[in-house]
Amino acid sequence: MSVEFIVEALVKIGLVLVINLTTVAYLVLAERKISAFIQNRLGPNRVGPWGLFQSFADIGKLFFKEDIVPSAANKFVHTLAPLISITVAMSTFAVVPFGNTFAFNGHDYKLMIGDVNIGILFILAMTSLGVYGITLSGWASNNKYSLLGGLRASAQMISYELSMGLSVIGVVMIAGSLQLDKIVIKQGEYLWGVIPAWNIVLQPIGFITFLIASFAETNRLPFDLPEAEPELVGGYHTEYSGMKFGLFFLAEYANMITASAVIVTLYLGGWQFPFVERFALPALAVTLLQMGAFAVKVALLLFFFMVVRWTIPRFRYDQLMSLGWKVMIPLALGNIIVTGFFLLFH
Repeated sequence: MSVEFIVEALVKIGLVLVINLTTVAYLVLAERKISAFIQNRLGPNRVGPWGLFQSFADIGKLFFKEDIVPSAANKFVHTLAPLISITVAMSTFAVVPFGNTFAFNGHDYKLMIGDVNIGILFILAMTSLGVYGITLSGWASNNKYSLLGGLRASAQMISYELSMGLSVIGVVMIAGSLQLDKIVIKQGEYLWGVIPAWNIVLQPIGFITFLIASFAETNRLPFDLPEAEPELVGGYHTEYSGMKFGLFFLAEYANMITASAVIVTLYLGGWQFPFVERFALPALAVTLLQMGAFAVKVALLLFFFMVVRWTIPRFRYDQLMSLGWKVMIPLALGNIIVTGFFLLFH
């Protein structure tokens, strides 16, 4: 392993962390503004111009809040749980390509942190690990409401992780690879020379099931049963305060970013900018356009996540389980069969 490789990896990690953390801070503000608009309110508008510094004020408040741990709680696991959640949320983005390979100073650079040939399996594995943070936080708090929230999260993850994994199989069959950058490159083709061959066109059922499963995996409305306030007070993070609670909050929004980036990569062409290759643009301009296209697609999906939260009511728990097992899994299995027949005969 060369020094150049290590420096390149550290630079990529630093850039992604800074961009993700900054985006998370402003996602909280964006969500508050969007919810205010939907509910005919003003939203944050006091701290800084148009309330732009509100997120930094909130982070400062969380840093200086007292860290209260219940006397009967398991203190070590109580502290470990939010660290698991945020570590998994940040690590999952490592295999997502946010741009194409570009040459600089005689060296090719891939715009992704981890170039692994099992990218999809890595993402599914990491999302499965993420539930440990929520489940352990519920158990370690020694609170019945928190424990119920943790158990709900684990049951929800198992139910929707299955349909999420099955949804991706159609994409893998079409691309012939588990490597995310190769899946994006495959979507650079055109149907009849006009329509971009994005997987949302080729795999509409897979896209819908994966999108719904992503809502469930990130515990966002209408799937936020692990923290349902009317039933569980606050769910798994009832006994958390200060920056520990802030880490759970941070992990939720980081998971939203990662989920949106994965959906864009698998179904919306990733960094592909349609027809850009038909113009004689400099390589740097093409790279910047592709990275911009990726960022815009992710931003639109994040906006969709937020609008859904403030427009659709929460499911009952039996409805959530019924949707996962009786609707999502059969749909995903049917999509695999139809994709197989299509590939066999065409």
